[in-house]
Amino acid sequence: MFEHQRVSPLFTDYYQLTMAQAYFKGGHHEETACFDYFFRKIPYSGGYVVFAGLEEAVRLLEGLRFSEDDLSYLRSLGFGQDFLDYLAGFRFRGSIYGMQEGEVVFPYEPILRVEGTLLEAQLVETLLLNCLNFQSLIATKASRIRRSAGERVLSDFGLRRAQSFGAMSASRAAIIGGFNSTSNVLAAREYGIPPVGTMAHSYVESFPSELEAFRAYAKIFPDKCTLLVDTYNTLKSGLPNAIRVGLELEQAGHQLKGIRLDSGDLAYLAKKARAMLDEAGLAYVKIVVSNQLDEFVIKSLLDQEAPIDIFGVGTNLVIGKPDGAIDGVYKLASAAGKPRLKISDNLKKITLPGEKRVLRYLDADGMFYADCVILSDEASPQRMVHPFEREKSLDLSGLEFEELFHCHMSDGKAVSGRVSLDVLRDKVQARLEKLPEEHKRFHYPHIYKVGISRDLAGLRDSLFKSYQNFI
Repeated sequence: MFEHQRVSPLFTDYYQLTMAQAYFKGGHHEETACFDYFFRKIPYSGGYVVFAGLEEAVRLLEGLRFSEDDLSYLRSLGFGQDFLDYLAGFRFRGSIYGMQEGEVVFPYEPILRVEGTLLEAQLVETLLLNCLNFQSLIATKASRIRRSAGERVLSDFGLRRAQSFGAMSASRAAIIGGFNSTSNVLAAREYGIPPVGTMAHSYVESFPSELEAFRAYAKIFPDKCTLLVDTYNTLKSGLPNAIRVGLELEQAGHQLKGIRLDSGDLAYLAKKARAMLDEAGLAYVKIVVSNQLDEFVIKSLLDQEAPIDIFGVGTNLVIGKPDGAIDGVYKLASAAGKPRLKISDNLKKITLPGEKRVLRYLDADGMFYADCVILSDEASPQRMVHPFEREKSLDLSGLEFEELFHCHMSDGKAVSGRVSLDVLRDKVQARLEKLPEEHKRFHYPHIYKVGISRDLAGLRDSLFKSYQNFI
């Protein structure tokens, strides 16, 4: 999405509109309702998810309006005129409570609670899922890449491989997850991200020689010149020519900023490049690498002590490879003032009824220990039970805790101003520092404890029994 763009309410699934008309025709559209947003599976076989996309979703909800063109199209689909007249004045006037953007979150716990009329809370489902699922996926991937890269610079190079304009959201989420910059100029402008770039092989090939190409580029950009050195032969041609131009820049009072490696054995070439640059007195020149990087490749390169300063990460970041999606869902928790429940033969797919919030308990060292889902008017419990394995419970007495739910929208208006992506990125890193290492492993991470209060478990069980009458 674009930060300054209004989105049409038609950016939704068709059944949201048919249900909305059915609510309206049945006279249920103004009944109160509460929906939960949560997910069931962590992507990348990881131990956590970074929650992202909330601020953008809130801003889009603030501007949600049906235009005359929208209504005309719905009329052509056979929607009733009385329903369309109602939609002409539609505004999202609900409230949203939940975790803050940049929070570290886990399966089966509510991340957001959306309150409003049944019609409006239903109608915004698809938009919310679209924003939150994708950006949380990319922010989580970015945080894993940041974990491998340490303090080194990470740049988003994924625009050309992203799913169309999803690249905008991907660039935003990448910064939240830990990246420093982007090649996506429109995202840079919209979100205040530093734009970066070097050159393509086509630029080098367009000149009679590689040296002439390097000299021409350095003349235009003497103080921000990064040269792509693998168009012909990295060690025999590209690097010697880059060094020559770097020394010429020095004589003119400038400095070559960097060289970029985009193919070959990146660890081997980075070591050779560093040695050649240092020997020529160009120790300040940075080494940038790109080409199918991810958290595992970067970790391997650094385990080999490759002297790389900047990683340009593209495809694997912006498409969320290998998973491609977070299975975030949006389920009804209460309607007309009564808790509601979706039942299933699979206990893990039985939802948690009623209005809820989440507490995060800390261990003696102030590290994240467990999250407990409780009813919204419930005090901090002394014990939580496993959401699916009823015989398991955990003592919480004496532990400090944090309230994870905050108000983000009230009566259809955002309750706080915009937060810069730099602030969100720092928040993610600070929260991850409080997550024990065993939950951050790339392979077989420890499962973080998420439980529910006994009161919530009791409510679910009683509703489940009452629903047996429907079967």
